[in-house]
Amino acid sequence: MSKILIIEDESAIRRVLKKIISEENDSYNVEEAEDGLQGIEKIKSKDYDLILCDIKMPKLDGVEVLEKVKKIKPEIPIVMISGHGDLDTAVNTMRLGAFDYISKPPDLNRLLNTVRNALDKKELVVENKRLKKKVSKSYEMIGESNEITHIKEIIEKVAATDARVLITGPNGSGKELVAHWLHEKSNRSKAPLIEVNCAAIPSELIESELFGHVKGSFTGANKDRAGRFEAANGGTIFLDEIGDMSLSAQAKVLRALQENKISRVGSDKDIKVNVRVVAATNKDLKKEISEGNFREDLYHRLAVILIKVPALNDRRTDIPLLIKFFADKISKEQGVPVKEFSEDAIKLLKEYDWTGNIRELRNVIERLIILGEKSVSENDVKLFASK
Repeated sequence: MSKILIIEDESAIRRVLKKIISEENDSYNVEEAEDGLQGIEKIKSKDYDLILCDIKMPKLDGVEVLEKVKKIKPEIPIVMISGHGDLDTAVNTMRLGAFDYISKPPDLNRLLNTVRNALDKKELVVENKRLKKKVSKSYEMIGESNEITHIKEIIEKVAATDARVLITGPNGSGKELVAHWLHEKSNRSKAPLIEVNCAAIPSELIESELFGHVKGSFTGANKDRAGRFEAANGGTIFLDEIGDMSLSAQAKVLRALQENKISRVGSDKDIKVNVRVVAATNKDLKKEISEGNFREDLYHRLAVILIKVPALNDRRTDIPLLIKFFADKISKEQGVPVKEFSEDAIKLLKEYDWTGNIRELRNVIERLIILGEKSVSENDVKLFASK
């Protein structure tokens, strides 16, 4: 049921609005407030899906109500009700975040369409928040070790800036989690995070992937195509395994960082981009530089902030927390009851040599959830988690 609040000092207009909206859909629960102050008190104490608010009211006018609601509950769409002399003000409220405005006396179709559209928007906002929360949870960083605590502290300091970050660490250690946290806690979180696995793209195609191409620039280029840098405009691009990038592509990335410009393959036209770059590698880039495989100037452009993600063997105290996290998550995914791990099972898993890091641990936990007993024992670990 959608809850709608009408804030209007003229009782006759309140009654008309309530009657029209309630008769349109019996799932609309319509409440009233006779002035702005009463409206704000109701909004603080209850959750509404839509607010219709008059502009000229005693005690607190509609513009002030709008500004207060946008601070306390910004997700609620607000439709302003304007008299003939308030139209300029009504238009200005759109700049302040109002969803729309309707004029007095209200046109029936215009009113109902506006209500439906505003409620649809609220539903989308709620759904997007739910999905974002789901995405955030899927990239949750689990651990209380000194190493993980230190990484979280760096992220808190760095995320809100546009500083470039280079994340290092072995395969499977969770470098992509750090990248996602940096983006989700940044001012760019509403814009896209575009991931590029540089190791998975053939060297002859990496430039086209990153910067796009124009039709006819190479065999198979049948139409113009934007690259990942353009797709990430306003947001973040995550260059995973950047140590595997070709030197020619490195030169173009360097230019993009220096000038905030890219050009598509086969074109000499510059395209401005506003992108934060986060890179990751499992390689020793200083060694790669000495061997001529990586540009030193690009390294210094990328490594403004360095974050080193430890191997799982270097943070064994986090293993019980990770076991619990993966056991709960995998049980839900597989549709099976959540399984407890005995202390002996956890102790044995803590002693393993986790060469595959977090990724390997997750695979082992999934195997134990599927094949183990109701309570995963030390014997289950010996049977199903052996190397």
